[in-house]
Amino acid sequence: MADTSEQYNEVIETCRSLFINKMKDYGSAWRILRLPSLTDQIFIKAQRIRGLQQNKEQKVDEGQESEFIGIINYCAMALVQIEKGVVEQPDLSLEEATQLYDEKIAETKQLMLDKNHDYGEAWRDMRVTSLTDLILQKLLRVKQIEDNKGATLVSEGIDANYQDMINYAVFALIHLSVE
Repeated sequence: MADTSEQYNEVIETCRSLFINKMKDYGSAWRILRLPSLTDQIFIKAQRIRGLQQNKEQKVDEGQESEFIGIINYCAMALVQIEKGVVEQPDLSLEEATQLYDEKIAETKQLMLDKNHDYGEAWRDMRVTSLTDLILQKLLRVKQIEDNKGATLVSEGIDANYQDMINYAVFALIHLSVE
């Protein structure tokens, strides 16, 4: 699992760098977004990835990689929003936002390491298209939970779904980097 942990860190470093640079450009304007808005933003990115995987022609010169990075960063933002709540005005400094980002990613990576141990790195035999479909499925689940005002009977909560989406997107980026 040392390779997986190292590869995970490399992917996250790219995502984190973009997160920090966007924070420098825009501040923490994302803090005003309610969870359904973040979910919809992630959904748009996942739908675009699926479209890129299915369509022969591409009209916008950005590939799957940038969209998977966006999914990771928006999911991290959603995890922060779950913890901190939505605000009316941006309220986080670059340092605070980066610390929260790092905390959410560290928790999510630990979940990946635990699951990866139990599943024996099964993700390595999965296709990127399957990982995309799983992200879309998680998004539909999150939308249903949101429509149910957060209530679930037997299912994991929204936070676990965002964490799974981060991990699936990281796996997809690892696959794409070695293809």
